[in-house]
Amino acid sequence: MSETQSADIGGESDRNCEPGSCQESMLITTDSIEEFSQEISISLAEDDSDQNGTTITVQDVEKKAGEIEGTTVGTAGGNITKIQDGLIVADKDSEGAVSKSSSFSSAKSRDMSASCTSLGDDGSALEDAEDYLHDPKFLLKKKHVFILSSAGKPIYTMHGNEHKLATLFGVMQALVSFVQSNNDSIKSIHAMGVKFVFLVKSPLILVAISRTSHSVQQVQLQLTDVYNQILSTLTLTSMQKTFERQKNFDLRRLLAGSERLIDHLLINDKCDHKLVSNNPFSFMTHSVRILPLQPSIRENIIGAIQNNCCKIKNLVFAVLIANNKLIALVRMKKYFIHPADLRLIFNLIECSESFKSAESWTPICLPKFDSSGFLHAHVSYLAEDCQACLLLLSIEKEVFFVLSEAKRKITDKLRRSNCLEAINEAMNNKGVKLQSIGIPEIRHFIYKSKSNAQLLCSELTVPYSSIGQFKRLEGMYFELHHRIHNSGRPVKLIYQMKDKEILLAWVTQAYELFAAFEPTVHRNDVINLVNKLLKWIKKEENSLFILSAPTF
Repeated sequence: MSETQSADIGGESDRNCEPGSCQESMLITTDSIEEFSQEISISLAEDDSDQNGTTITVQDVEKKAGEIEGTTVGTAGGNITKIQDGLIVADKDSEGAVSKSSSFSSAKSRDMSASCTSLGDDGSALEDAEDYLHDPKFLLKKKHVFILSSAGKPIYTMHGNEHKLATLFGVMQALVSFVQSNNDSIKSIHAMGVKFVFLVKSPLILVAISRTSHSVQQVQLQLTDVYNQILSTLTLTSMQKTFERQKNFDLRRLLAGSERLIDHLLINDKCDHKLVSNNPFSFMTHSVRILPLQPSIRENIIGAIQNNCCKIKNLVFAVLIANNKLIALVRMKKYFIHPADLRLIFNLIECSESFKSAESWTPICLPKFDSSGFLHAHVSYLAEDCQACLLLLSIEKEVFFVLSEAKRKITDKLRRSNCLEAINEAMNNKGVKLQSIGIPEIRHFIYKSKSNAQLLCSELTVPYSSIGQFKRLEGMYFELHHRIHNSGRPVKLIYQMKDKEILLAWVTQAYELFAAFEPTVHRNDVINLVNKLLKWIKKEENSLFILSAPTF
């Protein structure tokens, strides 16, 4: 459909209807595509400087990133140090401190120089010595992801065993090195419908081989997610120091046990589940889904967190989540959280069943917040009869019992105010029911409010409730998203007629909307249906979004 025809479709839209808009967001709302392009530019500049003999430090790169974004809030450089410098640090001997001999001592920051068990003893020698490179099942996978060090040392493979793929890892490292030797950086290779996508983040190289409809930039964003997942376990500073000491270091020794986090992240970014899910669209739009609640219920939840945490020193974030959706977030003043960091938190909770059985104390690095250090998270589910998970993140290592007591008081308050029951009811809701709001002609939609990086999705119903049909919808949405955000030829609106549905992608200054309509809907009716949807979202926005930015 031409640009003129697209403009005709959107000509009668209600441009004053901007559901979910807010004055202040609790999330950093930098556009993910623009942010990624800036990061890549900085990385290339760093590579060029390295090749020309000029030294660029991590601090220099972070400073440049901050200058580009126009703010230092939420960038990766030293937020934890700023908090420590700007606040009265909690007394290490205060009530509630955890002794070194405590069973919670595992919460101490991971030391990169600590001795670790090698993965070489994982029993892989007992596996069938299959040649993956001649196995059709392996070769025809829709997507592969590989991680290796700049020295070519295998670190991770999405499928198969990296021990048996040493030759392939060597080829990938050689390709990167060859292009770098010509003062250039490899981005992608295209051959016979397959995309080979590279992301060089020294001292790591990440490679994806994709047969999907995802664009190169979308695949690179997924590789960036994987890179951030590694940093959440190790921190950038510690990883770089380790490779400075030993360029041929085997990073698998330090990632032992955390490969499942990468596996789960890659699965969550696309629909490889037996059950369909709107999760891939959070990745696509780099936004956060919100658990719909009555405003009074959410206010009670936020109030309970504020009242019981406001006097706890050096508490940075309190995050309450359920079903991969955000219920509430309370933050330290002046500090914000990036959707990419929240995705790491969601991923940690979703793939760690052990959190359900007991309160836990674990270090986690949020790379967008501060890639140089750990926050320490008290992780617990509210109650056996309410499977919402509360994370209290502090810069202090020894406040487990203080945070545990705060969590107990929060839960008691929520139970007395019937908030636990309301959360359970909301968790059973699978999404916006288009039939109930009187627009059954719309089969499915996703709506992102740009001002707060929050995402609203409708329930996945027939025909997209089956795995095959949902994958088809997912592919179409990702293709539309790429076309809308294509820097070479960006557009604001796309109307596409297909055999099985009509698709619409619409981007304004305030929101992004992607929708699938019944194939019989007339073009002139599409905008009327969209306006009806937008008005309904606007009417319910206080329940569907978090429009405030509460602090301690």
